[in-house]
Amino acid sequence: MGNKLYILFEYLYLVMAALSVYVSVSSWDTDKNRAFLFMFFTIIAVFMFFFKRNFRKKIENNKK
Repeated sequence: MGNKLYILFEYLYLVMAALSVYVSVSSWDTDKNRAFLFMFFTIIAVFMFFFKRNFRKKIENNKK
């Protein structure tokens, strides 16, 4: 159960990144500061996805 929960949270970071890209693109013409903020959120969410995935795989390898 715990491993599935970790995988779920990993992919929720990708969903957050996709939503941030959408908000950034949709607000590009009206508010560039908001668009840049959501681009920053996208970068952080993608970084967190890879960080969490790497951390989970390390834990799985230590259990073997």
